[in-house]
Amino acid sequence: MAGTRRNDLLGRLADLSEEALQRLSDAPGADKLLGALNALRDRTDELQKRVRGLENLEARLTAVERKVDKLGGAAKSTTPKSTKATSTKSSGGSTAESS
Repeated sequence: MAGTRRNDLLGRLADLSEEALQRLSDAPGADKLLGALNALRDRTDELQKRVRGLENLEARLTAVERKVDKLGGAAKSTTPKSTKATSTKSSGGSTAESS
């Protein structure tokens, strides 16, 4: 008996919602509203696709940053040697000028 009441209730609710939709579609300006809603749906879909593309791009960027960090680590070990040599030359050059 409870199942029958639910079916009746759901049936009545479905009928009322169909009537409400019919009234809305007959209302003036409903075409413009439906057009705007469809355009909004299309734009939302496009935006969602772009965001998915950004996630892939972000993953690629992270991979590139890791590679750069690895290369930067190798460059850092050679950079102090060349910096010391440069500073030694600078010091030596200023000493030579003073003499």
